[in-house]
Amino acid sequence: MTDLPKITGLKARSVNAPLDRPVRTASGSLETAPLVLIDVETDAGVTGRAYVMGYTPVSLEPMRAFLSNIEPMCVGKSIAPFDRATDFENAFRLMGRQGLVGMALSGLDMALWDALGQAHDTAVVQLLGGEARPVIAYDSYGIVDMPADAGVLEASVKRGFQAIKIKLGQADVALDIATCRAVREVIGNDVALMIDYNQSLTVQETLYRLEHLIEFDLAWVEEPVPAEDLDAHAEIQAASPFPVQTGENWWFVSDMEKAIAAGACDYAMPDLMKIGGITGWQKAAGLAAAARMPMSSHLFIEASAHVLPVTPTAHYLEYLDLASTVLQDPPELVDGHVTPKGPGLGMVWNEDAVKRYLV
Repeated sequence: MTDLPKITGLKARSVNAPLDRPVRTASGSLETAPLVLIDVETDAGVTGRAYVMGYTPVSLEPMRAFLSNIEPMCVGKSIAPFDRATDFENAFRLMGRQGLVGMALSGLDMALWDALGQAHDTAVVQLLGGEARPVIAYDSYGIVDMPADAGVLEASVKRGFQAIKIKLGQADVALDIATCRAVREVIGNDVALMIDYNQSLTVQETLYRLEHLIEFDLAWVEEPVPAEDLDAHAEIQAASPFPVQTGENWWFVSDMEKAIAAGACDYAMPDLMKIGGITGWQKAAGLAAAARMPMSSHLFIEASAHVLPVTPTAHYLEYLDLASTVLQDPPELVDGHVTPKGPGLGMVWNEDAVKRYLV
């Protein structure tokens, strides 16, 4: 194929999909998955698909409307993701691309990569120069209620997960200690245990709590303080007994550059929906490689399974299933690993389910 297919249409639909396991955090709860489904139609007869997650249903209509409004900027242009990302960077330079705009544009980028893969009848991971190999995942929990949640944690271990993340930050350090001890008793010492405070603490409170959690051999502590406070993260990183993980709230690679320069973290976790989609992820992976920084994914199992195999410092894929209820053939978890599907990103909507959960 010498000429890339051209975009003939852009469709966005909102759904509020159920979650098998609602996610409670110290900063709020996620009871459902508010998703915007993106379809990029082409003159080659293939449709590129991706989705973004709005965290709250009130974000769905603004994102859907924004994507519909930029359709005229897309129609007639090729499905070249890098060039379209450059177009939008220029188009929205004065306004900025943070927030819902950045999320929508990142989702569009993922849909363009899906269309490109389908047009070449190959998986995106292969377009990026990699092989469709299994990627190690960790099971991602919200705040757990022990001992009531012991059974689901045991099930995670039986499914082959070698790492599990839980969220903390409620009440005081006594509850953190009790929770970590109870979880360790269930999963054992051979399974990595990560904790996530979801930006709920101060520097002083973080360091106080971490000193009391040393016995649990934590693999990382994630976003203990507000994500934008790089100085606070750097202060914690310098004194923490555990590696500091952050990145899910970085807006495009410029935020990642600032975080690395500030010494804000040991590990990086960009979010495909905020870092600029797959095009932005490639730039982020280069920064992580230069900094020798382990890099994990945040959400978006389907696309993350394609980009991690070509990430030089790939660490973990976060397994938090948002979209399987609206997909015909969701990703399969085999012995704690996810293998990318194709062609493209391997996603086809279950239209009956989409209609059922349409907002």
